Amino acid sequence: MARSNRSSIHDKVVWLTGSASGLGLHLTECFVRRGYNVVATDIAIDQLMKVAKERMWPQAQLSLHKLDVRNGDDWREIRDHTLSRWGGIDYLLNIAGVIQPGYLYDVSESDIDIHLDINVKGVMLGCQVVSEHMLQRGSGHIINIASTAGLAAVPGIGLYSASKFAVRAYTLALAEELRPYQVDVTVICPDAIETPMLDKQLDFDEAAMTFSGGKTLTVEDLERAIFSQVIKKKPLELCLPLDRSTMAKAANIFPGVTQYLSAQLRKKGLGELKRRRETSG
Repeated sequence: MARSNRSSIHDKVVWLTGSASGLGLHLTECFVRRGYNVVATDIAIDQLMKVAKERMWPQAQLSLHKLDVRNGDDWREIRDHTLSRWGGIDYLLNIAGVIQPGYLYDVSESDIDIHLDINVKGVMLGCQVVSEHMLQRGSGHIINIASTAGLAAVPGIGLYSASKFAVRAYTLALAEELRPYQVDVTVICPDAIETPMLDKQLDFDEAAMTFSGGKTLTVEDLERAIFSQVIKKKPLELCLPLDRSTMAKAANIFPGVTQYLSAQLRKKGLGELKRRRETSG
């Protein structure tokens, strides 16, 4: 299988999920402004179309689609439309995700379903559908967004943490399977990012650990990491920031560490939660 000779950015096609808000919206904007051909997808298609119009994204390099990441038919239909229009897919960024804080002994069945269906199944379906094309072409790069919560178990957001563990494990396995075919795979594990997903956790004391790191990442931090490191160097894994991800990996290797640190981190996180609530109120 020969690698694609599509060398110009203006020939590159990138498919993003979760494009209507948060990190997905910011990164979609970044790829559009850099001149890529962009397949922007989200289940909230009306919101996505409104944003595209307001920001005057050029139609010539844009393809908007409603995508329920849980639906394989949606994935295949958009893939086939993209191949028909632009002839290939160079990048897939799986960004769409959900979080519902809560203690595991008290979560609902629907909470379990939505975390596994969107955060895990959605990523798996996208990777499978797009990798079929990339395998045939002999090139491509799949980028999955996991979390530092996928490096160490986080009490209070246990369902989210479990789903991101799954995303990371799946991505690392997929990378080894696709490596012989010159298809690159990267998993990004960021700490908390200033997005609506973070804001949603403000009302939940259960989510205190999310806010225990002090300074949070911004969407611009992820932008810089993706364009300066991930796309250029194609690492297997990128964890941000280094100090929090190192601590998380240590806690994963030595689970007893979590028991020692949890009380301290929760106390710190509750303090930050209080500060944010007072500021926003």
